[in-house]
Amino acid sequence: MIEIKGLCHSFGNNKVLEDVNLTVKDSCVLGLIGINGAGKSTLLRSISGVYKPLKGSVEYDGKSPASEKTRQDIFLLPDDPYFGMQTNCRSLIKMYKVFYPSLDEKLYKEMITGFNLNARKPLRTFSKGMRRQAFVALAFAVAPKYLLLDEAFDGLDPYARQKFKEQLLQLVKDKGSTVIISSHSLKELEDFCDEYAMIDEHHVVSSGKMLEKTMDYLKYQLAFSEIPSANMFEEFKVKSMKITGRVVTLVVEGKQEDIESKLQSLAPLIVDKLDVNFEEAFIDDIDKRIRGGDMG
Repeated sequence: MIEIKGLCHSFGNNKVLEDVNLTVKDSCVLGLIGINGAGKSTLLRSISGVYKPLKGSVEYDGKSPASEKTRQDIFLLPDDPYFGMQTNCRSLIKMYKVFYPSLDEKLYKEMITGFNLNARKPLRTFSKGMRRQAFVALAFAVAPKYLLLDEAFDGLDPYARQKFKEQLLQLVKDKGSTVIISSHSLKELEDFCDEYAMIDEHHVVSSGKMLEKTMDYLKYQLAFSEIPSANMFEEFKVKSMKITGRVVTLVVEGKQEDIESKLQSLAPLIVDKLDVNFEEAFIDDIDKRIRGGDMG
């Protein structure tokens, strides 16, 4: 279990994290969300021990990430992993073998081959997506107890993203690993994360189970005989609304029975109840912060 208590971090006078508190359970996949610049990368580096907190603490099963034994249980894949000018896949694995002696070289080579990467070519000649694949393969070869991934989907094509998700879940199942994965895209996280934490204004402002968040809202699509107006829905607690011609797509908060009774009073031709996705559950909060300029 990872426990983060009162974590603070700044760069000079630029405050990035303030009094961050979060607990991540064992064998859990936690999605760390927030728009670019919200502090996700700084939080992951602080959790991993790359940054020493100015205040507060991070503990892995009661132990500091600074301890040598604990460090071998942690693997951080940053958004911009370092590599030398002549580093290739072969030299990369030799370097990381020093820090992670139990690294599975056979699995790494299999994944590199599966990604169609040339193990002899310098990583600097690879595209961003290809470099990401090389380091993703490294992460799975290490198979750490705690895997920290910063914008891990960036640069991956749709097929590689899906395979990556499947392998992450298999890692959790087989090894009991705990995964924290950051992204500014909620769509990338909703179908495989168990829990989420949203970072904004230097704090974790919301956290919990993915499913419970979507259960707080209801989504409907309605069709009318005439073009509807937005003020027809003033009595509803509207999370988001889209009007396209005579069709309205509505995400609302409240009791299903009461909402559907009010919807029927508007005399729609059709009322269809749809599933709410994770992005829709957060869309209003995110829009307000972006428009208000509160998230940097």
